[in-house]
Amino acid sequence: MLVRPADPERSRTFYGEALGLAVYREFGTGPERGTVYFLGGGFLEVSGRATDAPTPTVQLWLQVADAARAHEELVERGVTVLRPPVREPWGLIEMWIADPDGHQIVVTEVPADHPLRYRP
Repeated sequence: MLVRPADPERSRTFYGEALGLAVYREFGTGPERGTVYFLGGGFLEVSGRATDAPTPTVQLWLQVADAARAHEELVERGVTVLRPPVREPWGLIEMWIADPDGHQIVVTEVPADHPLRYRP
């Protein structure tokens, strides 16, 4: 996943500090440098600079162990919460947040009894 932010430093602060994503690598120098974060089974690269608004057709999905606890921590860190954690009809617990540019991110908890947790 590649995000081109309006303000790279603000986005690095959001993804690295507010969300607590670990840095995989950085490249370049100065305020325009790129940063790649671990996303479990993938990576999120924050690099370059965008002037257009984010598209609503692309959203980021992050899984957490405890959505209620993640909600508390993100609110304390000043993250914009679009919707607090709710158990969806399909069994996942989902919370929606936004990055500084307005990219929507779903933060998901997979409950212990959900089929995604095990294979019969």
